[in-house]
Amino acid sequence: MGELTPLQTLGFALGTSFASGLNLYATVAAAGLFQRFGVVQLPPSLQVLASPVIIGIALTMFVIEFVADKIPFVDSAWDAIHTFIRPPAAALIAYSSFGSVPDAWKIGAALLAGSVALTSHGAKASMRAAANTSPEPFSNWFLSTAEDVGAVGLSWLAATHPLLTAGIVIVLVVLATFVIWKLAGFLRRVVRRLRGMPPDAGPVAGPAP
Repeated sequence: MGELTPLQTLGFALGTSFASGLNLYATVAAAGLFQRFGVVQLPPSLQVLASPVIIGIALTMFVIEFVADKIPFVDSAWDAIHTFIRPPAAALIAYSSFGSVPDAWKIGAALLAGSVALTSHGAKASMRAAANTSPEPFSNWFLSTAEDVGAVGLSWLAATHPLLTAGIVIVLVVLATFVIWKLAGFLRRVVRRLRGMPPDAGPVAGPAP
């Protein structure tokens, strides 16, 4: 693929942003390896991702996340920490993707990408928290594997078919928003049961001062 048009670059940024919300390190490592082995052609400003140093760091962090993601409640703690890592990193990747376009457009793309990453991250974290209410570990293992595969696959699709990816991401964002909305209610009911409150009680309040 030659140099991307601005619209294609936006599609690439949206795809990698959603993937970063699922697994940032898999996304960065996959993009770098795809570039390094000639599978895809990243925007010039992002070809630094093919650096052995960046690939090595991303793969190391991916292995750590791969293990943490398989352990109930550890995965939720990991997700909580990465609320402050995945969306900003996605915004930075999107900002860098646009190269020499005016800063206003780059900042707008970064804000959009960060929001997309936050949405996919929120859906991931919500599903993990819901899965942790079940005593069996297989749900976590299945979700973790699906997220890793999805992040790598979406990264490849974003680099090879960016316009198609943009359309897919719009659908995924809608679905992720629906998942967050549905699971938020479920998790509130779980907290109420743990506190001995009836399921239809009012909002969960904190301890009295």
